[in-house]
Order: sequence, then C-alpha cells, then structure tokens
Amino acid sequence: MPSEIIVNAEPFQTRVALLENGVATELYVERESEKGTVGNIYKGRVTKVLPGMQAAFVDIGLDKAGFLYVSDVDTIESIENYRKLAAEEVEDEDDEDLDFESEGEDEARPRGRGGRRRRGEKTQTIQDLLKENQEVIVQVSKEPLGTKGSRLTSYITLPGRYVVYMPTINQIGISRRIEDENERRRLRKLVRKNRQPGAGYIVRTASEGMPAEDIEANIGFLHALWDDILARNEQAEAPSLLHYNLNLIQRTVRDLFNSSVERMVIDDEQEHANCRSFLESYSPHLLPRLHHYQEEEPVFDHYGIELEIERALGQRVWLRSGGYIVIDQTEALTTIDVNTGRFVGKRNPEETILQTNLEAVREVVTQLRLRNLGGIIIVDFIDMEREESKEKVYNAFKEELRKDRSRTNILKISDLGLVEMTRKRVRDSLQRILCAPCPYCEGRGRVKSPASVGYEALREVSRARHAHRKSRKFLLNVHPDVGSRLLEDERRHVEEVERRLGVQLVIKADPELHLEGFEVIPV
Repeated sequence: MPSEIIVNAEPFQTRVALLENGVATELYVERESEKGTVGNIYKGRVTKVLPGMQAAFVDIGLDKAGFLYVSDVDTIESIENYRKLAAEEVEDEDDEDLDFESEGEDEARPRGRGGRRRRGEKTQTIQDLLKENQEVIVQVSKEPLGTKGSRLTSYITLPGRYVVYMPTINQIGISRRIEDENERRRLRKLVRKNRQPGAGYIVRTASEGMPAEDIEANIGFLHALWDDILARNEQAEAPSLLHYNLNLIQRTVRDLFNSSVERMVIDDEQEHANCRSFLESYSPHLLPRLHHYQEEEPVFDHYGIELEIERALGQRVWLRSGGYIVIDQTEALTTIDVNTGRFVGKRNPEETILQTNLEAVREVVTQLRLRNLGGIIIVDFIDMEREESKEKVYNAFKEELRKDRSRTNILKISDLGLVEMTRKRVRDSLQRILCAPCPYCEGRGRVKSPASVGYEALREVSRARHAHRKSRKFLLNVHPDVGSRLLEDERRHVEEVERRLGVQLVIKADPELHLEGFEVIPV
C-alpha cells in the first residue's frame, strides 16, 4: 500500500510518523533531553578490577565509570550470554527468536573469538582478561541506574535494516520467523558469501524475500561502519566516544525507509542535509525519494498528523459509519469495546453488526500501532450470532495484523464475542510518552461527584460538633461546585443537619480548593 514517512525535527524533539494510505499508523518520538547512551561505542580504560565480583570498572568519559562483567568480556565461555544480548540489541521485536550456528570454529578469527571452549581449557577470570589501565572497546548495553554506572559489553552489535553485524563473534543467526527453508538457505548462503572472517551476523525478519543486492548493500554498510570505528580507535585517546548510536531519523532510514515507501519528508533543512548524507552511504538509490518540506504550515498539520495524535490520546475513537471504539489502558491489560453508536444500517441487524465489526477491525489495528499498545489486549466485538460472521471478522483481524511489525498472537472469537490477543511491547506507549498522570485525580481518571463530596462535608460537620461542643456556628469551606450543590439541590439536607446538630452552617465557596477538598472550622 502507498506509504510515506513524515519527519518533524525541532531543537527539543524529533517526531516521525509513518503514513499508510494517508493515515498515520505509527509514531516515534525522541526528545533531546531523554537521549540515552545505549548502543554507543567507546574506547575505555580499565580503572579497577574486582576479582570478588568478577567485574571491572571502565572509564568511558561519562560521570560514572561503566561496569563490565566477566560474562560481557569477549571470551569463549560467554557466547550464550552474548546470544541473549544480541537478541536484545535487535530493535525490531520480530527477531528475538534466533537460530544460531557456529561458523568455521577452527579458522583464524582476527575479529573475535567464537566457538566452544576446548576440553581441559581453564575458565578465564576477570583478572586473566583485564588489567588496570588496559584500553578496551566497549558498547553500552544498559543505561546508568541510581548510583550504578552504565553496564558495558565488549561484544559489539551494529544493527542494520536486514542484518545485525557482530564483528567480535563467529556466529550466524537467522530469525525463526523466517519459516521457509528455501528462503533460510538463500539468506544463509548470501551471508556466508559476504561475511568477514570470524565475524557474526543476525539475519532479521525484514530480509525475507528482499533482493540480494539490498541485503548485500546493508552488510557492506555495516562492514564499512565497523572499519570506521576501528580507524577512530587507532587515533583516539581513552576515554573517547567512537560511535554515537543512530538518532531517530537515522534509525527510521535504517528500519522503515525502503523501496515500498513513496517518499520521506523532513521539515528541517539541516536534518534533511544530514539524512541525505546518511543515505548516500546507506541507501543511495532512495535519495530521489527524500524531500525537504518548506511550506509555512507545520508539516504535521499539513498531513493531518496532529489531529491523529490528539485522536490517539482520547478514549473514544469514532468510525466513519457512526460506530465507535472505546480504549482503556490499565497496568494489567488493554480493553477495546466496539459499539454501533449512531450506525443503524439499512439491512438486517446481523449485517449492521458485521459491518461495524469489520470497520472496527481496521481502526483497532491502526490504534494498536499508533498508540503502540502492548501486552494483553481484549477486544469486545459486538455479539454476532452467525459463525460465518465471526469467521469473517477473525480472518479480517488476522489479515490486518499482518501490517503490524510487532509480534502479535491472536485467539479465535469466544462465545462472548471477545478476542484475546497479545502484542509485543518494545517501547513505551504513546500515552506514556506524551502524558503524565493527572495531578488532580492522581491518575485515577475519576473524581468524586459534588454530591458525594457535599455529603462527606456534612458528615465531617457532625464530627466537628462532637469535638467542639461549645461551638454553635461552623464555617464550611468547599469547592464552588460543591457549594452550589449544597446551597441549591441539597439545601433541605443542610437545614436538616443544622436542626439536628443545633448549629448554624456558613457555606463558603473557595476556588482554590480541590473538588474533593473541604474545611470545617468552628467559629
């Protein structure tokens, strides 16, 4: 389907939207203040070796020294640990399940030491591998947390669109989501043909069915990138930054911008120039599809993306037919309720319900992707009596989910009209990125009604009368909405409290008070 990538680059944040048929389906946000160091590659210097913890501190030029465990040092013994790390480093969640195989264990391995430990070889300790003041090339695998510095690894991973390059280990992994054996053989042969001696590769799901020249170009780019890092290492003094992890625009080029995308539009001149330079070395054949947006109207307004973002932050999403879906996010799961709304249809009720459910399927998947909802998801479709109707909706749902790059697992529609599914969570949802818990309701999404607060205030008057027996007059400070309720709709009840307690109540509206707050003061 026709797709476009629209980039809004500002000094404080960058936003990238993927449009399919003119509709925003994915949104990515990177804020300047929240950029991390994961993926950065440094030339570091070992400052302290800790035999008791089998780890070492490495100065990489940040405020705190990084932490390098023995299992993260390039050794024969830690291949299994590296496999897990490599899977985590792959940003496309499709590729976390990998089939690894060793390549040429007995050949020379100038770029890494893969393979199995030979019988009789002693397990190496941190003090065998590292010495104080030793210079090492390391990559940040986890951000600093509290008083701890960054977690480091000497196993380098360089993710590409189709392949992840692992220059320090002799392994090849292929995503298990590529199930066709002929395709797996083709890709394995292609990687072997282009591999560097002793290096490793992960073939990502996105490579399935792609032309050999595209994959070879990706591998060549990653080889050149690693050679550039090694050249910088030769010139740099420790500690130094050798490679800064790709920014959002560059990651977009790597992961999303391919021959199926009609155009990529960037509204900032400098970022457009930077992206053009990046494309020249990464995917030069895509340069004609890169455009600089120069209109006065903000680019996200021009393409209707701002409206889609506001829509994605709401609870209710209207369908073209007049029906709507209601989306509720909780800590445990996300529920989506489908309703006919204003849509009554011109056919029989079953056809109306089927039409609404089929329309809802498309919108549900769009919202899952745009809001980046993950975890357990329950979709409550309108009840259908005919089995063929349920089958149509289920098949349409499965087909629509094929557009989603995140891994999903969907179950059949239950007798109650519910679809249970899971969607791989790889980053925060749009709501978590753009919103904060409401300071007024403390994130509950609800506040007590004025009537409820008014009744609580009157009960508090009874307590105050008991505590201040000599007082015959009390000032009741309440929110204006509560005050209006007490003085109008609840006036009779206020007078009954005054009579029963033998007191006079002076009700005063205080706009500074929280709706649920009040004060009872003896006068």
